[in-house]
Amino acid sequence: MLTMNNFSDTDVAQLADLFHLLGDPTRLRIVLSCLDAPIAVGDIGATLQLSSSLVSHHLRLLRAARIVKAERQGKQVFYSAADAHISGVLADMLEHIAEPTNGIDP
Repeated sequence: MLTMNNFSDTDVAQLADLFHLLGDPTRLRIVLSCLDAPIAVGDIGATLQLSSSLVSHHLRLLRAARIVKAERQGKQVFYSAADAHISGVLADMLEHIAEPTNGIDP
């Protein structure tokens, strides 16, 4: 079971940084677009109606935080979720927000 006593200040700071990165709607949309299958920068930009340079900027930050990974295939680079933890956390949170409130006051 996870408790606050199991985590150092460094762990908490790193986790806060990850949530901060994912707290940006554009970055979150980019990560979500990488969940189903590896996708190229241009395709992410076209899907989300963003410039390739903006997508690339966000992907650099997301790669540095190990949220996405890159794989070069010829001249193109394809991006996907870094691992099952990332896709699992996002799937769990999306499921959480879809749940009814069950009488909990907003």
